[in-house]
This record gives sequence, C-alpha cells and structure tokens, in this order.
Amino acid sequence: MKKLISVFVLSSMAVGSYAKDWSAIRFGVDPTYPPFESKDASGKLAGFEIDIGNEVCARLRAKCVWVENDFDGMIPALKARKFDAVLSGMSITAQRASQIAFTNKLWNSSLRLVARKDSGLLPTAESLKSKTIGVQQGTVGETYAKQHWASSNVTVVPYQNQDQVYADLTVGRLDALLIGDVQAQMGFLQTPRGAGYAFVGDRVVDPTSDKGAAIGLRKEDTDLREKINQAISDMRKDGTYDRIDKKYFKFDVYGS
Repeated sequence: MKKLISVFVLSSMAVGSYAKDWSAIRFGVDPTYPPFESKDASGKLAGFEIDIGNEVCARLRAKCVWVENDFDGMIPALKARKFDAVLSGMSITAQRASQIAFTNKLWNSSLRLVARKDSGLLPTAESLKSKTIGVQQGTVGETYAKQHWASSNVTVVPYQNQDQVYADLTVGRLDALLIGDVQAQMGFLQTPRGAGYAFVGDRVVDPTSDKGAAIGLRKEDTDLREKINQAISDMRKDGTYDRIDKKYFKFDVYGS
C-alpha cells in the first residue's frame, strides 16, 4: 500500500510540474520606452507591445496581467517567477538566450547615437573620447558601449530607466545617448524635449543583437512559447499585426 501511495504521489507531482494553467499570463514590462510601452495621461499602460500582448492574451483566452519591473532586472525576475514572460523591447542576444527562451521576432531596430545636432560627434571610440554617454541598464546599448567605447576613455553611464537618460541629456549631464533607433525617434526626437537633438553618424552595427526583439520566457515553458508563437503567426497572417503596426508607426517595424 505504501508503495502504491508513493507511486501515486510521484505521478501527481510529475503531472503538476508539466500541466500548467495559462488562463492568466503575466507580462513583465518597463513602461519607459514609448512608443512600445509607456503610460498615458491617466496612468494606463499603452504602446505597440502592450497592444500586441493584449491581443495575444485574447487569442489564448487568457487574462493579461502587466507587472512593472526595471529592465535590468527582467531576467532575474522572470526566473524567480514574478511573471511569466518579458514583453518590453528585449532584443534577442546569445547571452540572453543562454538564460531564457525567446519567441519568434516581434520587431526590429538598430542602435543609434543621439546628441545635439551641432555636436559633431560620431559613434566611434575616437570621436567619443572624454565624452559621457548615457544608456539604459541591461540593454544591448549598455553592453555595446561598455565593450567598444569604455576602454577608450569614454564614460558610459547606465540609468535605471530610459526617462532618466533623456532627462540628463537635455540638462547637459550627458554628451550623447545610445539607444534603439525606433525608440529614440518616437519617444524623444519627435517630442518637444528632443528639439535640437538628432541621430549623429551612421547606424551602429552590432552583430550580437541583430535578430530583433521578441518575448522572453523561461526555457521550461515550451508550451507557452508555442502558444504565443502561434498567436503571433496568426496575427501576421490575418492583418492584425499590420493594423497595430500602423497605429504607432509610418513604416513596417517588423522589418526595419
């Protein structure tokens, strides 16, 4: 009898560890990256990825729960099960892929240096020598700047969120910032506080982060990854993705 009970308990534990209930999906988000995720005047989350996430949940007949978290803590919080997935402008990189899984690509962008139009700066270590560059913690911009510029007397300053980077740039504490081009264009350069600033130099070629941005998940949650991938695929086929894209952009953000 004891043996039968043990077998039953072990079987129940095995089933419980694999049979997951996705009636609610918790997305980790850092709402400081318009137009992908931010808060409107009423404090409600809004943006391209917010709309994408809500549509995914609707198709999976799941409740969407948005959990705010600083970007640099997204992967530890995901692993600690504070939420089920990261939907917050996370680029696919080999370093991140060694820790978590990713869905298929959601959108794409390139790194650009932003500075005053008359700064004369270029995104090179030589041009940025003795300059101070702002980046958001945990982003591919931070990784690139530290790897390629910091050893050449370029001061790289990480910030907890992107709004802080913009603020210090506009008051002169920073000479420039390194950021994704779409985020910079829509969230800063096309706003009043971005007056007088522009992309300087060419796009920054970073082969470690050229696979686009996607939703990050725990590696063991293969069932959720498959469900989300199917939902995204269906959205692209039936025109829903394009409709959301055109709501925020005047170009195809998927292939930019």
